[in-house]
Amino acid sequence: MSKAYILLADGLQMEGQAIGKLGTTGGEICFNTGMTGYQEIYTDPSYTGQIVVNTNAHIGNYGTLDSEQESSSPKINGLVVNEFSTIFSRKASVEGLQGYLEKHGVVGIADVDTRKLVRHIRSKGAMNALISSVLSPEEMKVELAKVPSMDGLELSSKVSTKQPYFVGDPSSSIKVAALDLGIKSNITRCLAERDCYIQVFPAKTSFAEMAKWNPHGYFISNGPGDPSVMDYAIKTVKDILTADQPLFGICLGHQILALACGVSTYKMHHGHRGLNHPVKNLVTGLGEMTSQNHGFAVSEKDIANNENIEITHLHLNDNTIMGIRLKNGKAFSVQYHPESSPGPHDSRYLFDQFIEMIRE
Repeated sequence: MSKAYILLADGLQMEGQAIGKLGTTGGEICFNTGMTGYQEIYTDPSYTGQIVVNTNAHIGNYGTLDSEQESSSPKINGLVVNEFSTIFSRKASVEGLQGYLEKHGVVGIADVDTRKLVRHIRSKGAMNALISSVLSPEEMKVELAKVPSMDGLELSSKVSTKQPYFVGDPSSSIKVAALDLGIKSNITRCLAERDCYIQVFPAKTSFAEMAKWNPHGYFISNGPGDPSVMDYAIKTVKDILTADQPLFGICLGHQILALACGVSTYKMHHGHRGLNHPVKNLVTGLGEMTSQNHGFAVSEKDIANNENIEITHLHLNDNTIMGIRLKNGKAFSVQYHPESSPGPHDSRYLFDQFIEMIRE
């Protein structure tokens, strides 16, 4: 294996072994605490522009499988792991993780003290980083300076579908128009399982264009980047709300709904990414273990001053807002991932709530 380095914007440098494609890559560094589901993480479009640190000690040991993709290919900018396995034990897997990363051009680094690295990110906050197996540490400093900040970065239009497409059975009783800001495959799967026929539209599609299909409800997806600069999506959601149509948003969709209602968003210190985040449903009083992946959040102060929004879910670790619904409209959203692939299924009821809202 070739030697590789990772350099953080604050000067921390670590040495390891190159994995995936040999080369150089940059992005915002973040960590995911999931114990399983590495392939689903890498193919989640919400990770566009980011270097992912897996906190689990062993990565690659069960290989890869086409059915475990959340999009057509990995979307992460780079990968950092502790112990990397080039062999896999699962008989169903089609190839090892090294071959998979190489095939898709993902640059990574292994044999890194990920515990030290994650403690550093938790202390210092999210920042840019660079991984390279071809540049010297001095050359890496020059390249790192060129990596754009995630704050103010619009990415959804880059990962969104270029043409509308359909998911599900055309004879289904409910038609859902989904705005693709970086949608995960399991979201449309969860809707299709509930007798929905889904048309997925490109990120910059207007409400008027989606409305021509006469859908019964509208879904606003997850995705990457800073929600505050996504004027096109905010305008679309405002128009859906003005038309008083049923609307459900997940993750970035949750932030866009808030922005459409005059509530601001902010960049978090280091975000939430993992499969075991505790959330309280304030409506039922029940707790949920949730799958999360976000670096921005909705302003608690703005929501407190907005009489038309009710907070429905709170994160039990830091009291950040995890769910809202409109008192004067047919719209609700959550910051986490109820489709949770991989992850707990505690929150799948939210898809049922959306269907009930449409049927009513």
